[in-house]
Amino acid sequence: MISNGAGPRRVALAGPGTVVALAVAAVVWLALLGPVLTLVSHLSWQSISTALTQPGALQPLGVSLEASVIAVAVIVLAGTPLAYLLARGRLPWGRVWEAGLLLPLLTPPLVVGLLLVFMIGPATPIGSALSHLRLTAADTFFALVVAEIYEAVPYYVLGAEAAFAAVDPELERAASLLGDPAPRTWRRITLPLAAPGLASALAVTWARSMGAFGAVLIIAYHPFGLPMQIWTTLQETGLNSALPFALVLLVVALPLPLAAYIWSARARRRL
Repeated sequence: MISNGAGPRRVALAGPGTVVALAVAAVVWLALLGPVLTLVSHLSWQSISTALTQPGALQPLGVSLEASVIAVAVIVLAGTPLAYLLARGRLPWGRVWEAGLLLPLLTPPLVVGLLLVFMIGPATPIGSALSHLRLTAADTFFALVVAEIYEAVPYYVLGAEAAFAAVDPELERAASLLGDPAPRTWRRITLPLAAPGLASALAVTWARSMGAFGAVLIIAYHPFGLPMQIWTTLQETGLNSALPFALVLLVVALPLPLAAYIWSARARRRL
């Protein structure tokens, strides 16, 4: 309770309901953080050094980084216009478009991989057309990029749609009435205001691309990226041998989402 006079301020103690809610929140937070803490507790510098200094041990890291950069670039270039049009309701049957985005999100990644084999595999019409471009969607780097795109694209488009929808369209109309062409309005008003949400969507997309596994297991077993390296090491030499590569995946995949979350939170407070 805060007094109205000039005397010292007294803050009322939290009620029982607040205490219970905080306790439950702490338990949930620790439970979610538990796997990372477990990973760190089961590793030593010696085990990390032994695993990562083996010949070719870090090659899957390079493969994953290259494939994820390409996949995210394709997703952003193709997905940003789609997200904006959906947010502004400029596509006919908008719900149908959104349903098409939700389907890959709701479909188990292993099933996505199986369906990709039947859609763009070497024995399909699309696969035959790709062969003329010297591309094969089966156990190739190209297949890895395709699998990562399918696993990650819904996260970006749906997140970007929400970011654009949060921008007041009246601001865009006002800029248009003042004579600003649409590209300039989008660059100077829409994009800066949507940037915090776009950054969060991009960060999640990066993490999903780096960690893509289900579809990759089916359509792009080779070349090995980091998730496949973890899987094969687990199968060949056991749990302990796979942990250093799991740590590498976390170290590479998580900083961008964490940085984007911190930046977007600060940017939203400034808006």
